[in-house]
Amino acid sequence: MKCTFFATLLLQSLKMNRKSLFRQFLVWRLRHVSNRQFMMILSILVGIGAGLAAVIIKNSVHFISELVHHYTQSSKGYLYLITPSIGIFLSVLFIKYVIKRPVRHGIPNVLYAISKNQGQMNRHNMFSSIITSALTVGFGGSVGLEGPTVSTGAAIGSNVGQLFRLNYRQIKLLLGCACAGAMAAIFKAPIAAIVFALEVIMLDLTLASLVPILMASISAVVTSYLFMGQEVVYPFDVTHTYELKDLVYYILLGIIAGFVATYFTRVYILIEQWFERFNKSRIRLLVGSLLLGTLLFFFPSLYGEGYEYINQALAGDFSHVFDGSVFAFLTDNFAAMASLLSIIILLKVVAASLTFGSGGVGGIFAPTLFMGANTGLLFASIVNKLGFHQLHTPNFALIGMAGLIAGVLQAPLTGIFLIADLSGGYEMFLPLMITATASFATTKTFVKHSVYTHQLAQRRELITHDKDHAVLTMMEVKNLIENDFARIKPDANLGDLVKVISEAHRNLFPVVDDEGQLHGMIKMDDIRKIIFKPELYESTLVRDLMYMPEYYISPDDSMEDLVEMFRKSSRFNIAVIDKGKYLGFISRANAFTAYRNQLKQFT
Repeated sequence: MKCTFFATLLLQSLKMNRKSLFRQFLVWRLRHVSNRQFMMILSILVGIGAGLAAVIIKNSVHFISELVHHYTQSSKGYLYLITPSIGIFLSVLFIKYVIKRPVRHGIPNVLYAISKNQGQMNRHNMFSSIITSALTVGFGGSVGLEGPTVSTGAAIGSNVGQLFRLNYRQIKLLLGCACAGAMAAIFKAPIAAIVFALEVIMLDLTLASLVPILMASISAVVTSYLFMGQEVVYPFDVTHTYELKDLVYYILLGIIAGFVATYFTRVYILIEQWFERFNKSRIRLLVGSLLLGTLLFFFPSLYGEGYEYINQALAGDFSHVFDGSVFAFLTDNFAAMASLLSIIILLKVVAASLTFGSGGVGGIFAPTLFMGANTGLLFASIVNKLGFHQLHTPNFALIGMAGLIAGVLQAPLTGIFLIADLSGGYEMFLPLMITATASFATTKTFVKHSVYTHQLAQRRELITHDKDHAVLTMMEVKNLIENDFARIKPDANLGDLVKVISEAHRNLFPVVDDEGQLHGMIKMDDIRKIIFKPELYESTLVRDLMYMPEYYISPDDSMEDLVEMFRKSSRFNIAVIDKGKYLGFISRANAFTAYRNQLKQFT
């Protein structure tokens, strides 16, 4: 007993000493290291962390997929019917019994943390996406690893920021550094990673933010090189540059890519909504896995991330359409081959959506690249076959990837710079710009928000580069409620009201019953003439003096709704009601003060 007591005492002492030392370090840091220098140091550390996350996820998936491939190779594809369900089932079990809370998908998780959670992400995000995405993709889930890698890196950045008690602006910057680092480590493309952080994560471009993001990207790329060598994900050499007469075909490719991106977004959202009908996770798992396994059985090229098939497309090779497929007998028929490739392009987003809907964890970046490369390959091959013009199919496969990124992610600059980095130069920069711009413009005509931002925008939780909108998005109505208004019951008389007024310090009085229901409100200005007439105290009832407010708001409504109500009503206070229950008021002055404080923190 004595040994146990002293051991416990020692552990508690060590914990206290550790906390004390850390507090001393924070004080020393504030005195000797400027915020700018400290952010530089942290950006490098976060970049290394994001790089290590990319290495761990990639190697984990490679190990699992090699193990699974060993068995599926000798089964003539029949195991494709069940292997995805195994990985998704294990992911669901891990989330349900280990994490015990929902795991948000990739980049939307980061955007939500920035807009509604002060940049704070739970600690489990530093490892949960690694495990669940490795299981999902390793067993054949038709999704990518970029989203989970970015989410993992962002969680590292967020928790580092929380550890050192940084403010929202600094944590947001570390999130951006981590996201850029993750993308840089995956693709070994630091410039594109910086553009991604600015365009998709929606960071503001300033010198104070650019330098840390650059340092994070470089440190992440170096980490990736150290552990995974100098090989890039998509090795590509530009052997044929473009001719001016090719540019019209790049415009056409961009328009087609825009339509494919629109199809991608709408199908993804439609299947996501379809899965929401199933209340039980086991039904979603069963239905989604069965449909996904069937797709993989007939079209094995939909299996996993599909990097090897993308590389075949970049080489101008159609053979991946028939690898292990029941349609292998059609290899000599171009029309059949083109038709099959079209079907595979259209089914890739279906396979990815089924993976997500059944409970798998992953990202949409790889499916987007898969569809883009094959769209470009198919377009160029058809043009060549028809004899209109001879196009270099590998170039169009490459440019098609930029077109789909620009459309699906609604991030044209990311598409341009990522593909330029992957191709090892800027010889194809003009076609990249043309195709990405055409695709983005086409997609925007039909789809307002990307797959990443659709749900956040619907819930009005999306931060954009519009500072006013961004600040309002970060604020919540429920945090502005004031409930220090003196209440009066509806069956009270004027005399009772006068007593309440004598003790109140506000000029507005909610009329609320014993159950908390709001019956109306009374303004001091409306009763000023009668409160000095004692003869009316008994005969005049509160219910005869009150009025029901024309404008009121729910605590779940957005700040934009509140601002619009203040604008329309010209009132200084708006009642807050939740299912008829009175919660309080929001004053115009308090809302404006909160807005100014949030704006200072944001900028």
